[in-house]
Amino acid sequence: MSTSRRDFIRYVVAGSIAAGCPVDLSLLAAGPSTIEVDGEHNQICHEIRDGHEFPHPPATQKHDVVIVGGGVSGLMSAYLMRDKDFLLLEKEPHWGGNSYLEEYNGVAYATGGAFTEGETMREFTTGLGLPYLPVDNWDGTIVNGEFVADTWGVGLDRLPYPQNVRDRFKKFRDEMLKIDLEKHAVELDNVPLSKYTVGYGPELQAWWDGFGPSNWGARADESAAILGIYEVQNAAGAIRKDDRMTWPGGLGAINKKFAEIMQPHRDRMLLNAATVAVVPQKHGVNVTYLQGGKPQTVEAKGVIMATPKFITVRMVEGMPQKQKDAIAKMRYIPYAVVNLVYDKPVFNRGYDTWCPGNSFTDFIVADWTVRNQPGYKQKYNILTCYTPLRREQRGILLTEDGSKQLAANVLRDFKKLLPETNADPVEVQIYRRGHPLYQSLPGNYTQVLPQVRQPMERVFFANTDSEGPVSTTPQGIEAARRAVKEYEKMIAGSRAAAST
Repeated sequence: MSTSRRDFIRYVVAGSIAAGCPVDLSLLAAGPSTIEVDGEHNQICHEIRDGHEFPHPPATQKHDVVIVGGGVSGLMSAYLMRDKDFLLLEKEPHWGGNSYLEEYNGVAYATGGAFTEGETMREFTTGLGLPYLPVDNWDGTIVNGEFVADTWGVGLDRLPYPQNVRDRFKKFRDEMLKIDLEKHAVELDNVPLSKYTVGYGPELQAWWDGFGPSNWGARADESAAILGIYEVQNAAGAIRKDDRMTWPGGLGAINKKFAEIMQPHRDRMLLNAATVAVVPQKHGVNVTYLQGGKPQTVEAKGVIMATPKFITVRMVEGMPQKQKDAIAKMRYIPYAVVNLVYDKPVFNRGYDTWCPGNSFTDFIVADWTVRNQPGYKQKYNILTCYTPLRREQRGILLTEDGSKQLAANVLRDFKKLLPETNADPVEVQIYRRGHPLYQSLPGNYTQVLPQVRQPMERVFFANTDSEGPVSTTPQGIEAARRAVKEYEKMIAGSRAAAST
């Protein structure tokens, strides 16, 4: 009996949910295969969540500043303070948080964020030595077995719907273009997007119920209206220019570059170092972390918390109740990313393509921005499928059956999209993350986040969930800049007080 290509599909499962969870072999067809399970270790975070009392030994080291968290915000904080005596602590064995670069036989792809935009990011990343690659391709949509390029531009006349449905899409676009975002920003942040999508039919609702969770963690009935309206105006406005940029490996390339630049300071950048307590003292802050299972405490003049707020609030002692209450209003969703690796061209029609009504929201072609470079030959077609889940679905990722269903559904739905997508990959990579994306709910940006990021006397708050309105790499970088300035202001004030 001959074996088929499907028999050799290799599944790699990684992520923050139940690291080490076995994968059901029925996930694969019969025949030779390899299973690898790896990823973040959540045990310490869960113990902090559950109120476990870790020992706090006396401080054995002193530093100017301790930075907790090695994602983009923590790395940026360390980069800005590289001329100071800093200590950076990251609980994982790699830098980058939810966005780190992976490679398959030399081909880079993203495990998290794929692109960014704006002149500020162009200048900043170019200054780091990362010349940007323009995306220059408005998002398409696959629906009813057809690919439609430039969904919110010329694509609205080509959507495979009855004319009355296409007319509703165009009416929605036209109505959103009339809204003055700057004038009504506060109002639009405090009402749900569904206030504006209601009455336009289930097809339009389905499109936004995919777009929102993928980008800011919430469907139309939970999203701040300003987000969806901004996206329509950006993609369908009178002056249409795709301002997005990326690099091989997506936004993980930025974090990799940070880590390379900071190599001369690697003795003060600790991986596998999980912070368990941040305790303000009269003249400093004590930070206790575990490394190799052993607790250690360091003393610092100040601490920058570049960690998600839901865990930050459990680590930092003495946080004001008003700030705790604000953090309690924040919500985070589980988010899986599934990379389908093909050793032949399967889909190259667009960069980011939306797929309403499927188990994943959209998928990105990993090498889109390098495919036309002289001499480039596409050996592997790596397609990154974004698979956000609802909060109540977090348990799906905890079990064998849940993991099996997640992988099976994504591959099944992808194969049904178009005739050319009905192909078997050589590898499927599943990145499971339990709380990576905070939801941009109504009121978050204008009411909640200003309270969340309020500095304490010697503790300052960064991370991508600090600035808003959406959790992005640029916002994580901006949060780091703000937190570093707040730290420096505190130090300057202490010096001034000491000299009087």
